[in-house]
Amino acid sequence: MFKKFAQTTAAMTIALGFGIASMSQPADARGGRTAAIVGLGALGVLGLAAAANAGNRTYYNDRCYRVGGGCYWREGSCVINRYGDEVCRKGYKVCEPRRTVCD
Repeated sequence: MFKKFAQTTAAMTIALGFGIASMSQPADARGGRTAAIVGLGALGVLGLAAAANAGNRTYYNDRCYRVGGGCYWREGSCVINRYGDEVCRKGYKVCEPRRTVCD
């Protein structure tokens, strides 16, 4: 929820900054308020984006570890038919998702 809000706010801030910059008079050597406002707005947007992405990180402590996530071949079952021949079914590939386990 916060991530969507932050992204929307960032997009609106950038659009507003460009709009203000395009409507204003060209800055001369004495002024520069518009450039400062746009610059501070860009820093604010970057701060919001960093805060929104901070929740995506996974932190581990000494009691947590990752398990699974591999793929392996599982052999099919074998039976002996009525003639005494061993008949085996074809195997198949099994993939497990990775998960975090904490003790």
